[in-house]
Amino acid sequence: MHNVSRRSFIGASTAIFANCAPGPLGKMLRFSGGSAPFPDARPPLSARKFRSPVVEQFIADISKRISDPELATIFRNCFPNTLDTTVQQGTFDGKPDTLVITGDIDAMWLRDSSAQVWPYLPFAAREERLRALIEGIIRRQTRCILIDPYANAFMADLATTTPLVWAVHDDTVMHQGVGERKWELDSLCYPIRLAHEYWKRTGDTSPFDANWHQSLRLTVKTLREQQRKHDDGPYRYRSESVLEGADNKDGYGPSIRPVGLIASRFRPSDDPCVYQFLIPSNLFAVTALGLLSEMAHRVLHDDALANDAHTLAQEIQDALKKFGTATSEGGTIWAYEVDGSGHQLLMDDSNVPSLLALPYLKSSPDAALYERTRTFVWSAKNPWFFRGTAGEGIGGPHIGKDMIWPMSQIMYAQTSTSDQEIRKCIRMLKISAMGTGMMHESYNKNDPSNFTRSWFAWANTLFGELIATLALRDKALLDTRAM
Repeated sequence: MHNVSRRSFIGASTAIFANCAPGPLGKMLRFSGGSAPFPDARPPLSARKFRSPVVEQFIADISKRISDPELATIFRNCFPNTLDTTVQQGTFDGKPDTLVITGDIDAMWLRDSSAQVWPYLPFAAREERLRALIEGIIRRQTRCILIDPYANAFMADLATTTPLVWAVHDDTVMHQGVGERKWELDSLCYPIRLAHEYWKRTGDTSPFDANWHQSLRLTVKTLREQQRKHDDGPYRYRSESVLEGADNKDGYGPSIRPVGLIASRFRPSDDPCVYQFLIPSNLFAVTALGLLSEMAHRVLHDDALANDAHTLAQEIQDALKKFGTATSEGGTIWAYEVDGSGHQLLMDDSNVPSLLALPYLKSSPDAALYERTRTFVWSAKNPWFFRGTAGEGIGGPHIGKDMIWPMSQIMYAQTSTSDQEIRKCIRMLKISAMGTGMMHESYNKNDPSNFTRSWFAWANTLFGELIATLALRDKALLDTRAM
């Protein structure tokens, strides 16, 4: 199994839309013969994992605001997809315990599970069952972090000693319950974001017990270890299933100079970093540490932890100003990765956090700097930006050349102030869902029938969040005929 990877495990979907008309973007919505291009893809009521009356009413209300019936169908498919298909409720030590798988991989990522339920938080205060579901996620994430703060993914059964199939031969310290042990800085940031928003939305502090308190201390400790000020830290990783580059330093990754930034061996895509100071994740860490500091002070009454988190956030912020930017033709922009010694990687990846998605995560401290960066990454200057007859957007090394991720198009719309940009994104996203009525991980820039991951709950829920946001802001934005 040495050559098994996540990518080869999932595979690419075969072409199933022979009737999709080829040609320019404006013509791609034609569909003749065969099954409906945007089918009702929700599982039957009896097969849904969780049903929330409040969420169902919201779906009905938003659908009425969408004049395009096909777009409304995609919204109804996508918005509840996490609840419909990926959650499993239980209890642990008499408290709520919720597993959230990613979709076609039967494991729980700290990042994905946090993001997948994010759009449901506004309803948690109005429905006790939904509130318990999210409380159970927070509690399970706490257990996971205490098992191993360096792991990114955990098995459904936290007592198992068998990881995901492609991680079986990874050269690292694999702990019980861990599915994959790729150190990704954002993996520790997302649970903080989820917990903080849950607290703000509900006022409930019951998940924030002694174990959660311990997980926050461990989070800050881990982030400080990965500043690498004195040594390489305790984490090492080598694997034959990923391309890691020549400079792996016996499992500690490419060389870096300690400047106050936090090292991340892997990106949110689970791909290895070229330079370990991943700028969008460091910016996200500043935001997350601010949220942690507030909760440590106001909920836990632990001023020492609050001050430690605040100090660490300030160190990272200062280092970002000194080492996180680069010069491009359009002026100063955020780099994607740096090593603290002058080497910089100018690009963006489609996964969130990304440079494009910084405002969505409330991690963009300089509006002008972000706008220049946004222009750069949504252009051919970004080596992972692709434009074709089926759409345009950002992809990444995880899937490869010419494969656009709908997640990048969703983030482009979420961060846009241009009605034209937003409508264009909606049209492209609609094209990408042809034949399935759902979002995917990626699709070919010229052929939406060539896609990866038919069941990717994060992308589905994120699309639903976008459409709901736009429908509430100005439903005319969803009328692509106005272009």
